[in-house]
Amino acid sequence: MMAATVVARVLAGTRRAPALWQMRWLPLVLVLVTVAAASEQQVPLVLWSSDRDLWAPAADTHEGHITSDMQLSTYLDSALELGPRNVLLFLQDKLSIEDFTAYGGVFGNKQDSAFSNLENALDLAPSSLVLPAVDWYAVSTLTAYLQEKLGASPLHVDLATLRELKLNASLPALLLIHLPYTASSGLMAPKEVLMGNDEVIGQVLSMLKSEDVPYTAALTAVRPSRVARDVAMVAGGLGRQLLQRQSVSAVIHPPVSYNDTAPRILFWAQNFSVTYKEHYEDLTSLTFGVQDLNLTGSFWNDSVARLALTYEQLFGTTVTFKFILTNRFYPVSARHWFTMERLEIHSNGSITTFNASQVTGPSIYSFRCEHVSGANKDGDLLVPGTQPSPWQITFQDFQIQAFNVTGEQFSYASDCAGFFSPGIWMGLLTSLFMLFIFTYGLHMILSLKTMDRFDDHKGPTISLTQIV
Repeated sequence: MMAATVVARVLAGTRRAPALWQMRWLPLVLVLVTVAAASEQQVPLVLWSSDRDLWAPAADTHEGHITSDMQLSTYLDSALELGPRNVLLFLQDKLSIEDFTAYGGVFGNKQDSAFSNLENALDLAPSSLVLPAVDWYAVSTLTAYLQEKLGASPLHVDLATLRELKLNASLPALLLIHLPYTASSGLMAPKEVLMGNDEVIGQVLSMLKSEDVPYTAALTAVRPSRVARDVAMVAGGLGRQLLQRQSVSAVIHPPVSYNDTAPRILFWAQNFSVTYKEHYEDLTSLTFGVQDLNLTGSFWNDSVARLALTYEQLFGTTVTFKFILTNRFYPVSARHWFTMERLEIHSNGSITTFNASQVTGPSIYSFRCEHVSGANKDGDLLVPGTQPSPWQITFQDFQIQAFNVTGEQFSYASDCAGFFSPGIWMGLLTSLFMLFIFTYGLHMILSLKTMDRFDDHKGPTISLTQIV
């Protein structure tokens, strides 16, 4: 029962590994900021290779263990040093350990398994390793880590381009194959999409086997497909309390998505409102979830992105809002960062500009902020180019991403909240003040001197000369 074997590996075969962040070019500050978020999101990682003895038998681990980036790099280091130099990275949009349980045919229903090719590859592979829970940060840096270790740039391939490639066992190659799994892929059920992804894996492995090319393969995802239920919600669902009121869930609008050959720019806000010369307009319902939203003038490439939103009858005229973002490489941090250079409002032949350079973050992330506005009370993330400005824009729960977009969902968000809150600063200052008092008191105690002369009753008495 291959399905039962795979799921048993996934459920019990956790392995530990060390440090993607030990790479010298990764900034320590970024690691500290992302630790909290990474601990809340885990995805499975399945490794197998055509070479044997790349990984030792799994050590005993406790249930619920999460493989960190430090632990993961230990296993990857050994595989890349001793194993083949051709590495395949199958990257899904979303995947969780529960997908193997739900669709893996674990109750003996071999024909119902959505992972038949993956199960067969694991059973036949001389070396394999299954990590049920790897934290998000380790997976997010996996491509860059493999690129550095192999010394080869990642090559995005599909079945058509893979047939034309001629791999060499002596030359390193990093092949990145995207598998477009989402929880709601149009009219297809998740199991059908998973079966389609599994079929792609089988075809890729068949091509490599026919060419007798040694390889090491990995299957993982950008984010988990399922979110753990809140314990309070589970407990509350067992029964209703007396006079309990049904909670009303907030309306979640789908993000605005600009696509050319694939989704390129994502933009979302819980509330999007505009004020022009004392006239107020709420654009939320006219922007999000609208099929025929006018995105004429939008543009995207690897270094510049522009999202244009046009409204025909806004304040009696046609108004276009343009979000202009740039993507640059910074040698200090050895990575790309994006910045929203400005927000332009085109109306009646005039252009009003807002400087938005504080909307920035690493290119692999999205940017999120609770309030983005030109009002002082909301942080002044939008600075008008001319004062006073007739326009006032307010975004609530603002989020945008224009680079490294995968699917129709945002990557992990770089939040605008400062690392040190006022409460933390007060606590630090108070602690420093108390430490100063303690140090001063200790210094005074150590400075005390005892008497060095005492009266001896057997000898002459101590006489003090009176100074007149």
